[in-house]
Amino acid sequence: MRILVIEDEAPIAAVIRRGLERAGYTVDVATDGAMGLERAAEQVYGVILLDLMLPRVDGWTVCETLRARRISTPILMLTARDAVPDRVKGLEAGADDYLPKPFDFTELVARVRALLRRDKLHKTRVIRVADLEIDTDSARVTRAGEEVRLTRREYTLLEALAANEGRVLSREAIQERVWMDSESFSNTVDVHVGLLRKKIDAGHAVKLIHTVHGVGYSLRPPDGERS
Repeated sequence: MRILVIEDEAPIAAVIRRGLERAGYTVDVATDGAMGLERAAEQVYGVILLDLMLPRVDGWTVCETLRARRISTPILMLTARDAVPDRVKGLEAGADDYLPKPFDFTELVARVRALLRRDKLHKTRVIRVADLEIDTDSARVTRAGEEVRLTRREYTLLEALAANEGRVLSREAIQERVWMDSESFSNTVDVHVGLLRKKIDAGHAVKLIHTVHGVGYSLRPPDGERS
């Protein structure tokens, strides 16, 4: 599981990174809010650890921007500002949890794990994009009311695209999310997207799976329609 740490104090970021890596996570670090927004748009993360007092773009704005972009990744805010109004402001901006500095690292890891469990339960639902429905509990997929039979990998690929509706997932992000590694070739992703597209879009006037040349793939409803 990949975690994004948005923290401008290098010693703190290094400690968090080492500790999370020892706990079995892959960690990316962004040193300011603008870089954090860029990373979150390019890569799928399990959790985002977000400091509030950041250069260029502050943590509250980062959180609000991510939610406005429909990026639902769980956010744990980390800050020395532990006054109640600051906590309330962070939660209202879209954060899922709040941990004041200094913190015990075992508590940080426990909160990360709790957010990952909560997000997994939250995703036990039906995802709808136009006339496509994905029941994430039963792994059943229908398009215009007709069941679509997919292989396990095709289903995982479709769910990743649908959970990030409207966002472009790079081939690298798909490799890590679906193949769970970065060793498979990018043309392997292209082949599986092609197979999935035949099952999801073939015979339908409205195409949902789109190629963004040189970047990756996106699943989105027709222009002007929101799911």
